[in-house]
Amino acid sequence: MSHKLKIAGWISVGALAGALTTVSLQTVARGSLAPLPLEELQQLAAVFSMVKTDYVEPVDEKKLITDAISGMVASLDPHSQYFDKKSFKEFREGTSGRFVGVGIEISQEDGLVKVVSPIEGSPAYRAGLKTGDLITKIDDTAVKGLTLSEAVKRMRGEPNTRVMLTIYRKDENRTFPVTITREEIKTQSVKGKVVEPGYGWIRLSQFQERTVEDFVRKVEEIYKNDPNVRGLVLDLRNDPGGLLDAAVAISAAFLPEGVPVVSTNGQLPESKFVYKASPEFYQRRAGADPLKRLPPQIKNVPLVVLVNEGSASASEIVAGALQDHKRATVLGSQTFGKGSVQTVRPLGPDTGLKLTTARYYTPSGKSIQAKGIVPDVLVDESEEGNVFSVLRTREADLDKHLGSGQGAEVKDPAREAAREAARKRAEDEAKNGKSASRTPPEFGSDKDFQLVQALNQLKGRPVLVSKTQVVENKEEKKEN
Repeated sequence: MSHKLKIAGWISVGALAGALTTVSLQTVARGSLAPLPLEELQQLAAVFSMVKTDYVEPVDEKKLITDAISGMVASLDPHSQYFDKKSFKEFREGTSGRFVGVGIEISQEDGLVKVVSPIEGSPAYRAGLKTGDLITKIDDTAVKGLTLSEAVKRMRGEPNTRVMLTIYRKDENRTFPVTITREEIKTQSVKGKVVEPGYGWIRLSQFQERTVEDFVRKVEEIYKNDPNVRGLVLDLRNDPGGLLDAAVAISAAFLPEGVPVVSTNGQLPESKFVYKASPEFYQRRAGADPLKRLPPQIKNVPLVVLVNEGSASASEIVAGALQDHKRATVLGSQTFGKGSVQTVRPLGPDTGLKLTTARYYTPSGKSIQAKGIVPDVLVDESEEGNVFSVLRTREADLDKHLGSGQGAEVKDPAREAAREAARKRAEDEAKNGKSASRTPPEFGSDKDFQLVQALNQLKGRPVLVSKTQVVENKEEKKEN
């Protein structure tokens, strides 16, 4: 393992669109290069020269080259990417769980930015922002019309700079400005609580550098509040992934030491590897293993893992490992299906290349790529069903996605029919003004339908299983 850690500094996994992707950072250069196709390279040089001399107006040479690199890499699959200076910085912030901003978790509502939760101790928290506040303006820019990522970029910036947010607070029916000084924020990727006597809920929103330590601290807190825990719910819904070593560690928290968690396979010798539930496979730094602080009951406590279409990559590794070892009941909807590994190699001090180098497999040898984890118990997102979740994009829907490597993909016409019906319903509700009132309940609340069903599963009570969910690639799953 030590040799592999010298070659691959870290590996992470995740989904798409604002989420992390499966990545390992190379710290040692490749020993040799494959023979270069000279004729094709001469054509590339000729095109570069023609564009430079013949184009209608002067072009930036460096931009031409970086665009050529970006196009070459983007043609491979949805997760390979060239990082320029800005995107490389954002990528590093995402995996570290640190960024400069105001410190709020947000979503969109009626075209505005909604505060889901201010991060404890952040500038937004100290300024008095509350859950449910709506941000209508960022400085002088109206939020209406901005995408969520555009709004995030406007709120982030350099340390000690100021941003003015205009807030509409519904319950007080008033609008007011708040000026906040940006600072480095450490995101909280772990939440948890005793939801009722004897039962705990732990939610992971992402797998970051601090996730394992935060997870251990949250489990300690739950057992301190209720030493007689009879069941736990591990909530991985909408968790897009993150660091692989964190996923291996979270799996190891519940599994016997030394059992396989996930394996990877690709062209490179170092990509052929099995990660096990042991410290040498998830600890990147010297020191005490934080999992040793966990109460011993954690290894045997009845466990339900909640997943949905937004659970990807690292989430799928954990769910797949716990499912294969029959350590937990997986409940919810079929997951995203991102089972590929990307390697990040620096190309300079502040640019890099993220390249798909392997697929990953559950302990039983199943590839999740373009398939996902099929829950043991299919449960809808609400009592009235999975109304619009079928419209969410999954790995198999992405252009140029990799196959599983375990037989041809089998598209289910029933899912396409369900998607068409959901599209029509969404259009009808939008016309009738009903869509604005349809907001999902907060995860972990008493109105969280899937959490209620997870608790019923732990208690041995009847679970309201889905009667409508369509599982993708059913035939391929049977063959494998």
